[in-house]
Amino acid sequence: MSLHEAPPISAPLIPDNAPFSQEQRAWLNGFIAGLIAPDIAAAQGAPASPPAQAEDEITWHDPSLPLAERMKLAEDKPLPLKLMAAMAQQDCGQCGYDCQKYAAAIASGEEKRLNLCAPGEKPTARMVKSLVEGAGGEAAPAAAAAPAALPKSSKPLGYARENPVMARFLSRARLNKEDSEKSTYHIEFDLSESGLDYTVGDSFGVFPANDPELVDQILAAIRAPADFPIGEGTLREALIHDLALHSAPDALFELISYIVGGERRKLARSLAKGEDPEGDASTLDVLAALQKFPGIHPDPEAFVESLEPLQPRLYSISSSPKVDPHRLSLTVDHVRYLIKDRVRRGVASSWLGERIQPGASFKAYIQRAHNFALPSSGETPIIMVGPGTGVAPFRAFLHERCETKATGGAWLFFGHQRRAADFFYEEELTGFLANGALTKLSLAWSRDGETKTYVQDKMREEALSLWEWLEKGAHFYICGDAKRMAADVERAMMDIVAEAKGIDQKAAQAFVAELKKAGRYQADVY
Repeated sequence: MSLHEAPPISAPLIPDNAPFSQEQRAWLNGFIAGLIAPDIAAAQGAPASPPAQAEDEITWHDPSLPLAERMKLAEDKPLPLKLMAAMAQQDCGQCGYDCQKYAAAIASGEEKRLNLCAPGEKPTARMVKSLVEGAGGEAAPAAAAAPAALPKSSKPLGYARENPVMARFLSRARLNKEDSEKSTYHIEFDLSESGLDYTVGDSFGVFPANDPELVDQILAAIRAPADFPIGEGTLREALIHDLALHSAPDALFELISYIVGGERRKLARSLAKGEDPEGDASTLDVLAALQKFPGIHPDPEAFVESLEPLQPRLYSISSSPKVDPHRLSLTVDHVRYLIKDRVRRGVASSWLGERIQPGASFKAYIQRAHNFALPSSGETPIIMVGPGTGVAPFRAFLHERCETKATGGAWLFFGHQRRAADFFYEEELTGFLANGALTKLSLAWSRDGETKTYVQDKMREEALSLWEWLEKGAHFYICGDAKRMAADVERAMMDIVAEAKGIDQKAAQAFVAELKKAGRYQADVY
């Protein structure tokens, strides 16, 4: 249908016999109408209607708000927007969608997997399941006895989690000095045989493996043979490569409730409902859950069915293909923490930081950036805020701008705990300052003095200069933690705008929202 044949905006765009509820159909009609209205108006020679209030100005999907508060703010909204509130619209890309498309796919019934929102973890998965069931939908089971193949994707091979290719691990090098409290690695990969290409701002998806030592402890806890057949492999192989072990799912507690009795059954049923009667539910991974109910001996196939699939992990790419199109790098924190005398390790970060060996091949894919890219002109100045591993995409930006001889200014805010131990890429950044690829470097160290200093504090210290850069058309970027750092940085930005323009906080918030709509305020948060 041509633009001249398009229906009037008031006409319904989703037919009555489409497989949607009335609520879903109404929302989709409005959403599609909003997308095509400007094009139809332009084709008919009429000026486009002024846009409705931008979604970025609405706080119901603010990731800094607790889940309960977001859901309260979204209680009168249609199902897709309620789902977005549950996800907090972080647009991390981990699910293979952005949040709006993932919510729409769930609401329409096209997407059955309800647990793909990685930042929200189990609370978000429970809320999504509850919203779908409340709307009359049926929640899909977590996993099958034989781990099912990922659904086919229309995206090209290597550019979706459903269509991975093989890449090769090259090397890892620790970025922290020996006296650091952290272990962060610069990790390099070879793409030469993968057929992959990427752009700065993109992310790299890796399919990790679980720690074999952890798997052996789980097998001992359930007293199951490692070679028990599961699908085309063994139970041990499935636990290493196919199943998530970091957080005990509700279905596991449901299974346990059928095995135990008395007070232990009551406890298992409470945990399956998301309750926390003993105050430790958030610390229960699969092994800890089994240790909480010692002596159980579940059927191996039933045990596998109660677990969720092991998800790929996304990392911001820290290299530029203009330096070497066949080499890609990541900047990865090795996650480790102690709970009840047992060291817990991040699944992918431990696999990358400890176990995978140089030359090993693994499944991977490129996740194209969603609204996170360098300006089209190298003359446009950029301001980058990336503490810790948040510096990753900005290292890529600087390498790219160095190769393209970009003339616009580049200002980086970087921070960590201690300058002497945690100054990632210090020599490179100093070199970028020397050759002009980096114009200004502002550093924040939270453990070097009596007062903790963070990147948002440095922004406030440099408020006048930062505002001058914005007035010159600078694009502003954030990468890092969504719940704390990114929210604190946005508040600092609004304070700077309010002071510079002599306006109140509401007007400053609207100004920042306009920067986002114009593509001049971009975030890569997780």
